[in-house]
Amino acid sequence: MVIAIDGPAASGKGTLARRLARRFGLAHLDTGLLYRATVARLLHDGGDPTKEALAVAAASRLEIADLEAPELRDEEITRWASVVAAQRAVRLALLDFQRDFAMLPPGGAGGAVLDGRDIGTVVLPDADIKLFVTASAEVRAERRFRELRDRGVGSIRSLVLHEIRERDERDRHREVAPLKRAEDAFLLDTTDMSASVAFDAACQLIISRPVKTA
Repeated sequence: MVIAIDGPAASGKGTLARRLARRFGLAHLDTGLLYRATVARLLHDGGDPTKEALAVAAASRLEIADLEAPELRDEEITRWASVVAAQRAVRLALLDFQRDFAMLPPGGAGGAVLDGRDIGTVVLPDADIKLFVTASAEVRAERRFRELRDRGVGSIRSLVLHEIRERDERDRHREVAPLKRAEDAFLLDTTDMSASVAFDAACQLIISRPVKTA
C-alpha cells in the first residue's frame, strides 16, 4: 500500500504520516527533508542555493542517511528549502529517489507513506490512497510557534503567521509542482482537530476505501 499525503506548512501532515506508517507497517518519507538536505549539503560545501546547477548536483548525491542530520530543522536551512524546492531541475532530480522509496520501501516494509506538497499530483499520481491535509493559516501558525518555542527558538506569533502566509503563497503559485489537492484525494481539515482525532479520521478513510488494483 502506498499513501500520498499533501498539504501546506504546519497542517499536521508530517505527524499524521508518521502515525499512519506505524499503524499500517509502512516506511515513511518526509519529502520536505530532501530539499532541506539538499540545502544542507550545498551550504556545507559553500555553494549558493540559488544556483540551480549546484542544487541539482547536491540533490543527485543524496542518500537516506542524509535525512537524519539534526541541522535540517535549522532556521537558515528552512528559509532556503522553499527556494530550492521551487527549482524545476531539482524537483526532477529527486523524483526517482521518492518513487524508488515508494516502490521499494526500506526495511522490508509492506508499503510506504510519503508526505509533501506534490506527492499525489506529481510524484505518485497512482498512489493507493491520497490525503490532502490542511488547516487555517492562524491555526497552523500557532502550531509552528509552539513547535519553535518547544525547541527553544524565540519567535513572535505575528511574524510566524506572516511567514506561513508567505510560504502558502509561494507553494500555491510557483510554476513548478504547485501545492494543490489531487482530484481523487480525501480532504482532511485539521483546523478543529487534535492530532489523535485527525489520525482516527485518516485511519477510517484508509480502511473504508478499497485499495486500487492494476
